[in-house]
Amino acid sequence: MFPFRVIHQEDVEQLLDMKHVIELVERAYTLKAQKEAALFPMVFHEFSPGVADMDIKSGHLMGADIFGLKLVSWYGENPAKNLPPLVGFVLVLDSRTGVPIGMMGGDAVTLMRTGAAGGIGAKYLARKESENLLLIGSGHLAPFLIMSTLMIMEQIKKVTVINPRSYEKAAHFCTSMKAKLKEKFLSPYQADEEIYQTYLRRIEMVEVVATDQIQTATEEADIIMTATPSRQPIIQKDWIKPGTHLSCVGADMVGKQEIDESIFSSARVFVDDVTQAIHVGETEIPVKKGGFNKNEIIAEIGSVILGQTPGRLSDEDITIFDSTGIALQDIITADYILKQAKAKGLGIVAHL
Repeated sequence: MFPFRVIHQEDVEQLLDMKHVIELVERAYTLKAQKEAALFPMVFHEFSPGVADMDIKSGHLMGADIFGLKLVSWYGENPAKNLPPLVGFVLVLDSRTGVPIGMMGGDAVTLMRTGAAGGIGAKYLARKESENLLLIGSGHLAPFLIMSTLMIMEQIKKVTVINPRSYEKAAHFCTSMKAKLKEKFLSPYQADEEIYQTYLRRIEMVEVVATDQIQTATEEADIIMTATPSRQPIIQKDWIKPGTHLSCVGADMVGKQEIDESIFSSARVFVDDVTQAIHVGETEIPVKKGGFNKNEIIAEIGSVILGQTPGRLSDEDITIFDSTGIALQDIITADYILKQAKAKGLGIVAHL
């Protein structure tokens, strides 16, 4: 008999904060670079092509004594049944015994760790004096990418938001964005006045605008983050100025593409995992079309964080971080939540 903790979605959201998740995701990347963490092969199955499928991402963090998985299913007809199309959960187990520790829904974990990853890419690869952030996409991920970047990049003065399908949606997002950031991300820091006021000032001082002028916005951007389901390039190579950094987080399955594949040939390219990047990430299309070779990937991001591989070599470099999303991020974040839940007596405990 051993305890197994199940965490309700509301408790997951309560226990997560972006500052800690940024630290956790960085640790996952560095453990991987140190050979103290490893990914297992991905599992994908279509129950009905174009209608229902599922995928499993899993891995082992030897340096944290845990392993686990995230399972996500997509059922396109669910909304007609008053059910969400995407359903997922994260399971964490003790790698010393094989005993399961606990589980929780995957939505909040995925959003927070993906947002953190985009900001981490900017932290290690963008110019430190970067002022203009361009966000392509105004969906669920958008606030998380913005907040992580504001926390990490102190000089950001302007956030420009583009929804490639609807200027109106981008404009609506921008009108309420600052209020959403304050409501969603600041409450964990109220006990620390200095941190709270620092993040509050960054939110209040940044300019937030929507536009439908993609070329102009790209030409002005210091940092570009892409978070869409696009299957054709939105950002063109000729629009990008020297010194720009791109964090690409939308491409996470075969055929997705958000930026012109020719950008890769003139950029310093970094990834979270080489295998995933060339099969399901933004790097997939450039490799398939032959304009870029996987051996041209400079390194995985963990190597840059550890100082083993230089990121940006000059202010003129164009840098790309292909963030496909790896199971290690989910597992280490979920483990943190389970530890916090245990300390605070949250969740439902069953004895298996």
